[in-house]
Amino acid sequence: MRIVAVDEGSVDVEQTAAKQMGVWHFELSAGVCDGVTRSRLQRLWVHGSALALVLAAACSKLAELKDNLRAEAPHERYARSLERAGLGGTALARRWRDAADGARTSAPLVTLPVRQMGVFADASPSAPAVRFAARRGERITATFTIAGDSSTLLFLDLFAAGDSLAAAPRETLDPLVSADSGKRHLTYEIPRTGAYILRAQPELLRGGRYTLLVELGPSLAFPLPHLDSRAIKSFYGANRDGGARRHQGVDIFAPRGTPVTAAVAGVITNTGVTALGGKVVWLYDDHRRQALYYAHLDRQLVAPGARVGVGDTLGLVGNTGNARTTPPHLHFGIYRRGEGALDPLPFIELPRRDAPPVLADTSSLGTVAQVAIRSARLRAAPDDDAPIVTLLPRHAALHVDAAIGRWYRVRVADDSAERPGFVRAAEVR
Repeated sequence: MRIVAVDEGSVDVEQTAAKQMGVWHFELSAGVCDGVTRSRLQRLWVHGSALALVLAAACSKLAELKDNLRAEAPHERYARSLERAGLGGTALARRWRDAADGARTSAPLVTLPVRQMGVFADASPSAPAVRFAARRGERITATFTIAGDSSTLLFLDLFAAGDSLAAAPRETLDPLVSADSGKRHLTYEIPRTGAYILRAQPELLRGGRYTLLVELGPSLAFPLPHLDSRAIKSFYGANRDGGARRHQGVDIFAPRGTPVTAAVAGVITNTGVTALGGKVVWLYDDHRRQALYYAHLDRQLVAPGARVGVGDTLGLVGNTGNARTTPPHLHFGIYRRGEGALDPLPFIELPRRDAPPVLADTSSLGTVAQVAIRSARLRAAPDDDAPIVTLLPRHAALHVDAAIGRWYRVRVADDSAERPGFVRAAEVR
């Protein structure tokens, strides 16, 4: 009996069953309950409802155990330390927690890479945060600096915020990853395409000017040295054979004989010859549990069982297999057990630009400013195409919290809800 997931992109659920003494026994591959939620269990087709109930109960127990064993993030530990010290009920501690919680639901949408400058007020707790889209296979890097300060305890946390930017951020979230206690640098490989929130918060009674830099880049090395993603001319999902099948990788064009290198450290599992791929090399990435596929090679320069490091030469670019009528190129693919082919582009695509500098006048950060024109548009994001939150009349008072590019992130000072948003720095004085 086999459990089959009917939705695309199902988790790795390879089960075997043996009927012994009238009882079914199951072998669940590692990680199955990490990906099977109650909603997904409803989409599992099984022979017999009893099996579904057994699987649901097992996953529920494992999820409960995993939650109990989850290590506390530094932010959580600090909050608990305030409680133990008898400070948790103070007004300042409550505002600190409220700022942290509010940041997860009001984080503005930005396009990465982004550079934000702002001010912490020691008597008014805050938690700057940004919301952004990221693709599976990308690596996020966040760096936080406080001018002239290396002693302040800082908490840097990354949260998953839904499958898309269109969805409202969830209110109750546990961090996917946190910087080590006090550290001001965080890196993380994105496990799933969707929306994410990065939040920073200092300990109580700490102030100063800060800079937050958030960037996205590839998690793997580019498989052709001295080239980059501009050499990719055919992409994942493109039609093949008149629409009979889909392209399951990317084609990177280069002169015949160009060295093809390992995008990751791993072990060579196969160096065969096939009708479609011609001379191929399979490299298993045991860290990420995925296989990298190199096809249409002119020559293979490794053998099965060889362990290679990043940048080691695996073969030479060619046009063997079904590519013999095309210019030489490397077909590069990524496969994961239980999922099949993944889009390799986010894993290897280099960023196309650096984070823009902050061009707004930073002397206004942390002050109350006024709208300097007849009517200023308060926007939801630092972009002229972002939705308009409201129109602000001349002389409207604004708390200037941060700056991104030519924009100020502000709060409307005379609004009891203190609606945040962005205004052009040139429209404020």
